[in-house]
Amino acid sequence: MSSDTDLIKLYSARILALAADIPHLARLDAPDASVKKRAPLCGSTVTVDINVKDGRICAFGQDVKACALGQAAASVVGGAAIGCTREQIVNARDALQNMLKSGGPTPASPFDGLEVLRPASAYKNRHTSIMLTLTALAEAMENVAQKNCA
Repeated sequence: MSSDTDLIKLYSARILALAADIPHLARLDAPDASVKKRAPLCGSTVTVDINVKDGRICAFGQDVKACALGQAAASVVGGAAIGCTREQIVNARDALQNMLKSGGPTPASPFDGLEVLRPASAYKNRHTSIMLTLTALAEAMENVAQKNCA
């Protein structure tokens, strides 16, 4: 079991700074897709709205009610999402999960800022909250792709 000192170190100044400055916190008026995800263990929730043009995110909005770790992840994702393709989002989601669960490599740019959350790998009960934004964003991109194929 990790000590209280380790937990305090987890909430580094960088994580707290990211959590305090989350980009794109306003919801979109007319999103192409909107997805809400909740972490059952802690109750954190994230809702993402996207507009997509030519297969890339052209507008992004989010509502984040999460712990500092979930907020920090939302901050990094919010700063990187515009201009990304579905493949980049899915790859980032999968890489973040691998980084947290198996010590895998940091997600590729533009999501490499998620490296700051590597210390959270020791806290499995925090993983779902950290994953919320990318999980919701990947589902939103999938929803847009399905609409475009229909």
